[in-house]
Amino acid sequence: MTPGNPAPPAGSRRMPEKRQAIARAASTVFGREGYTRASVDAIAAEAGVSKRTIYNHFGDKEKLFLSVALETAGELTEIIAGLADRHLHKIVDLEADLTAFAVDRARAVIAAGDHYALGRTIRAEAGNIPPDVLGAWLDAGPLASHRDITAHFDRLAGQGLLHFDEPEQDAALAATQFTLLTFSGAADRTFYGAVPIPEAELASGVTNGVRAFLRLYG
Repeated sequence: MTPGNPAPPAGSRRMPEKRQAIARAASTVFGREGYTRASVDAIAAEAGVSKRTIYNHFGDKEKLFLSVALETAGELTEIIAGLADRHLHKIVDLEADLTAFAVDRARAVIAAGDHYALGRTIRAEAGNIPPDVLGAWLDAGPLASHRDITAHFDRLAGQGLLHFDEPEQDAALAATQFTLLTFSGAADRTFYGAVPIPEAELASGVTNGVRAFLRLYG
């Protein structure tokens, strides 16, 4: 199967609500039971449709998982891109703006519900998920956000607000380190959104991470 959005099966445009119901049910079941254990029967029961309806819309379990994974990854990526544009497009105070972005990104991802539950499934079962599905999800989700943040950092370096020895290469590295310093701790602390984190703890972790980042690149 070629990575990317699978073409809608014939007839799906006539029943968009049913297709959406199947996608919502699949996201819930995959997030709850994992990729391997989740069955088309369970998804059909959750959606209130027949197995045949699912096959008519999505083809098979792998294509259904890919469709749902790409949709949820794309939605979350779009949210993060919007936050980055809001906080980083016009810098007033570099530390404050980076902190505001990092806090809002962490809140958005951790609070993403079924969206993030699917991400937990993918991380936990990466060895069992078809490689092309895994690669497509990475490209639509984490890697897309990384590319967007890299572009912002490259622009900030051009404005003299961040400092890299080799701009293009170091902007990508800086984006990786920014995520490690300002987000990965919260992700680990919440078990990727499965348990809550006190707001003060989230803000403190992000603030310290941004300060460490600026000691490297400010």
